[in-house]
Amino acid sequence: MHLIARVEGVDRKSFFAVAQSDDGIDGFRFWDEPSPIPETDIPDTNIYDMRLVAHEDGFIYGLFCTERRDPDTPLRDQSSAIAQCGIVRTKDLKSWERLPDLKTRSPQQRNVVLHPEFVQGQYAFYTRPQDGFIDAGTGGGIAIGLSNLSNPAVIDHEIIIDDRIYHTISEVKNGLGPAPIKTEKGWLHLAHGVRNTAAGLRYVLYVFLTDLNDIAKVIAKPGGYFLAPEGEERTGDVGNVVFSNGWIVRENGDVYIYYASSDTRTHVATTTVAMLLDYVIHTPEDGLRSSISIQQRINLINQNRTIQNY
Repeated sequence: MHLIARVEGVDRKSFFAVAQSDDGIDGFRFWDEPSPIPETDIPDTNIYDMRLVAHEDGFIYGLFCTERRDPDTPLRDQSSAIAQCGIVRTKDLKSWERLPDLKTRSPQQRNVVLHPEFVQGQYAFYTRPQDGFIDAGTGGGIAIGLSNLSNPAVIDHEIIIDDRIYHTISEVKNGLGPAPIKTEKGWLHLAHGVRNTAAGLRYVLYVFLTDLNDIAKVIAKPGGYFLAPEGEERTGDVGNVVFSNGWIVRENGDVYIYYASSDTRTHVATTTVAMLLDYVIHTPEDGLRSSISIQQRINLINQNRTIQNY
């Protein structure tokens, strides 16, 4: 099992390093050297959050956030930045070919993921268009866009498939985590949602399912979060955050979910495809109002009473 870990040095510059384990849970060891990611004509100031996907075209693609200072800001402002999607491809995780950054109509892009199969003969990208480096602005939501090529990848039109919604776990912003898992019931997605609290932003993970033949059609989405930071996971460089870029499906149906907490450490959670599908399909959607949430719980209590009396 191989992880592409984001490592941040004490100089604040991030880079990628490969960590390898025989069983995917214990004994991870880093390769001797970090991954040499080539630059484009406009050098990256910082790179982070890579999503790996083995595409049916035969390449392993790595999509990551490339950050550069915003050239339109005055010199006194040394924090404004532009985020875009950088793209590399490889066949051995050692030699990386840098492709042009993804081109879209959005001023900024984060959390871009490549779908593992062709869609209508094209490369399908899950994107997160946004207006600013931090704030989604009029953008936000998980979108889908198609590109004829991967080199260069150009998206002319993005369709939001999972939007931000007021007073939910993803009212501030959301974004896809790893590439989706193909199952007999549909494509399983793992995403993160962000909401504001008195203590700052809170990141959680959630799951949803899209149609096998129409990846833009969400067919099941449980209300609430799937995984939230607990205990020591709430403390670190950026507190109260869980974030995932990768999961692995084993031949027996086991799923290993790799997630980070508070931008400080990496964890692995284990489940199965069957359990994830059961959870996604049978958990009620967010009713968006307290009264509906109450009724959902009453229904669940009555169902449990019926089972106990059977």
